[in-house]
Amino acid sequence: MKILVAAALVLGAPSIFAQVEDKHQWLEDVGGEKALDWVKARNQETRNKLDSDQGFLKLRNDLQVILDSKDRIPGIQKMGNWVYNYWMDADHPRGIWRKTSMREYRKPQPKWEIVFDLDAIAKEEKENWVFKGSQCREPEFDRCIVSLSRGGADAVTIRELDLKSKRFLKDGFALPEAKMNIAWRDKDTLYIATDFGAGSLTDSGYPRIVKEWSRGTPIGTAKTVFEGQKEDISVSAGVARHRGIAHQIVNRAVTFYTSEVFLMQGSKLQKLDIPAQTGYEFFGSQLIVTPNESWTTGGKTYPQGSVLAIDFDKFLKGDRNFTVLFQPTEHASFTGLTATKNFLLMQLLQDVKSSLVELQFKGGKWSARNVNLPTMGAVGVSPLDADKSDEYLLSYSDYLTPSVLQLAKAGTDQRELLKSAPAFFDASPYQTLQKFATSKDGTKVPYFMVFRKDIQFDGRNPTLLYGYGGFQVSLTPSYSGGTGKAWLEKGGVYVVANIRGGGEYGPRWHQAALKQNRQRAYEDFAAIAEDLIASKVTSSQHLGAMGGSNGGLLAGVALTQRPDLFNAVVSQVPLLDMQRFNKLLAGASWMGEYGNPDVPQEWEFIQRYSPYHNVKAEVKYPNVLFITSTRDDRVHPGHARKMAAKMLEQGHPNVWYFENTEGGHGGAANNAQRADMSAITYSFLWNMLK
Repeated sequence: MKILVAAALVLGAPSIFAQVEDKHQWLEDVGGEKALDWVKARNQETRNKLDSDQGFLKLRNDLQVILDSKDRIPGIQKMGNWVYNYWMDADHPRGIWRKTSMREYRKPQPKWEIVFDLDAIAKEEKENWVFKGSQCREPEFDRCIVSLSRGGADAVTIRELDLKSKRFLKDGFALPEAKMNIAWRDKDTLYIATDFGAGSLTDSGYPRIVKEWSRGTPIGTAKTVFEGQKEDISVSAGVARHRGIAHQIVNRAVTFYTSEVFLMQGSKLQKLDIPAQTGYEFFGSQLIVTPNESWTTGGKTYPQGSVLAIDFDKFLKGDRNFTVLFQPTEHASFTGLTATKNFLLMQLLQDVKSSLVELQFKGGKWSARNVNLPTMGAVGVSPLDADKSDEYLLSYSDYLTPSVLQLAKAGTDQRELLKSAPAFFDASPYQTLQKFATSKDGTKVPYFMVFRKDIQFDGRNPTLLYGYGGFQVSLTPSYSGGTGKAWLEKGGVYVVANIRGGGEYGPRWHQAALKQNRQRAYEDFAAIAEDLIASKVTSSQHLGAMGGSNGGLLAGVALTQRPDLFNAVVSQVPLLDMQRFNKLLAGASWMGEYGNPDVPQEWEFIQRYSPYHNVKAEVKYPNVLFITSTRDDRVHPGHARKMAAKMLEQGHPNVWYFENTEGGHGGAANNAQRADMSAITYSFLWNMLK
């Protein structure tokens, strides 16, 4: 099949990428017999290289022991009088949803009561179910809508669970497989956005219509609440609750980063006058707005990345006199908000290191209190019971410190240690250092380096450079027993790149690498690689690059643009064919990040980095591993398949490929698969870089 690529024009000059024949498009047929035969053959080639490797077999076993460890901290969510946890281990590979009391949870070995056993359900129904979360109705916390996925895909089926009887209701809410958004409206009504048939999905494959569905009625009779456009990303509806105040909200995602938000008042919808690129929260009587773009309103201009507060009723009447709760600086950025009963917990980053501020609204005024935290690491906060208590769960870890979970009380220094995760490797020989590399345009780009204290800077250290650089995602220091066991213990250096495109310095850092400026992210990554080589931490012979999803694209660009810097590249669940990404699965939703390749002026800048269009037969490339999942219904496995096939056809000798037949965008459906794929990845890297 000959695919003619639209010519991109710059001042009338034809693109060198016009009239390209895509010989490998048949590999986009996800479940096609021919394509799967190709996958099986590539998988077997990889297995043949590793299954007799004793180091690989031991590593896979070690990693599964870590993943299945019963000493891991069980993450909890309090609902009513119980705390709930979803748990997977060797005895429960698919997982169990279980509950216990807070008093019992405090014990070293709590007694849990199983709510449902997904392994038993999967066996009985002969389905490869993967748990995808639940929506429980508030404030009763007696019924939940449980989402189950076949093989880990984003598309789910839903069914209603009675928490008291611990049974799925035969006459409860249930829907077949689709990508959907659901929320409880009240005790007997759901907001549901799903595949309602022809014309009900957006170009990105997400729901275009949201309806109100009453218990005991056919889904076909559900009342339409809102319809978006075919070109939108998706629509959804829900209820925002805090301290007994509830707001019915409709959200229209116009692009990946722009939305319209509507307040439902009976049958009427009122569009909120907030920026298209913004986040929002409700805190009691207050509306909290976090604009990702500069916003001029009420005669004042607020910079992107600010946190603003106003009385919601006054806002609806036209008041725009906001209180500024946070304003970004060159080094400080806002990352998130969490509410307890009387406090708003604001998470910040200071040069990629976490800090936490407790905000209180009392007597019509806001006050702030800094929370004492370790100086470097990733912090997580979640309320224990936001309507009734100021207690919250505070977690902390860094590259060398296993997670610690504390119960804190806002407004006080009260802390109670609840759980400490075990150490899966001896961290005492290692240290973490933050450094800054200078990118091509002079921007200082931070990165973290974890290495042995007695390291010799002789250019011979096997070094793994990991990055993401997209969608305003921040890579903060956090503990990984797998990385410690698979890389650090062997003597490797682990480096995390905080490149533009991420959210480490707020929206400005992200937007600096959007669309036509995408190349900046790749130059940042290369600058860090060059800095590692210049400082003799490593050399190109011993330097590897790795990333997943958007980071898989980053790894693909590192492979094709700077093959001189690396000796091994791992591209996980990647985007690679940037000329067709918007036509594959959810790809159309990411045009706000990359641009639209169907627009000639935009294809002109996309084509310059698209790995699939820039790989050449005459260039010597690093050893490369492409790793993906057949069941990934977010990033199409065709990206990895086609790139590997093209490189093999061009005669490149060291192209490895592995595709898990399950697992969704996460790549794996259970811990055994996660351990296997991690062992493949780290064994490949170590063999190439040692």
